[in-house]
Amino acid sequence: MVCEIVCVLFILVFFGIVRTRLSVDRPGKVQHTLEVTYEFLHAQAEEVVGHDGSRYMAFFGTMFFFILFMNCIGLIPGFDSPTMYPMVPFGMAVATFFFYHATGVKANGFGYIKQFLGPMIWLAPLMLPIEIISHFARPLSLTVRLFANMFAGEEVYLTFISLTKFIIPAIFIGLHLFVGLLQAYIFTLLAMIYVGGAVSHEH
Repeated sequence: MVCEIVCVLFILVFFGIVRTRLSVDRPGKVQHTLEVTYEFLHAQAEEVVGHDGSRYMAFFGTMFFFILFMNCIGLIPGFDSPTMYPMVPFGMAVATFFFYHATGVKANGFGYIKQFLGPMIWLAPLMLPIEIISHFARPLSLTVRLFANMFAGEEVYLTFISLTKFIIPAIFIGLHLFVGLLQAYIFTLLAMIYVGGAVSHEH
């Protein structure tokens, strides 16, 4: 919890400072990096969700950066990556679960239930329980994927840090950063896929 709070405070302070220094004429390296990241996430949202993808960028961007910072804070001595504890990824997964269902209801109204009934009405008794189980399995899948990868990465990193003190740890620090970035992207991409499926209008 302490590391999560630290990540939240850091994000608030960091983006608060960046916002006051945004410049069209003389953008710095940090602004360039954030703009490239935003454009990449925006392009992914437009491709996966559709033309309405930009409407949900606040959620996708917040999820991506929050998970990224939580994944990487473990590299700082004295801190642990909150995502290596299962309840943290589970909380993120549950938030995603409720978010994409809320967007589905908002986009389709009561017609959202049709997505659970299958293409033909006579298949509804079979498809409804299958779809319900499938949707409830999604938070579990998101949780296990993020938790398992970050826990394994953290353990490998700590093991090599304890065995060697030069060169090798630097390699695994880079690997840990890569895994943290990749897992934040995968979690966000899956959230986009779920939102895209929820807001789609079936023809």
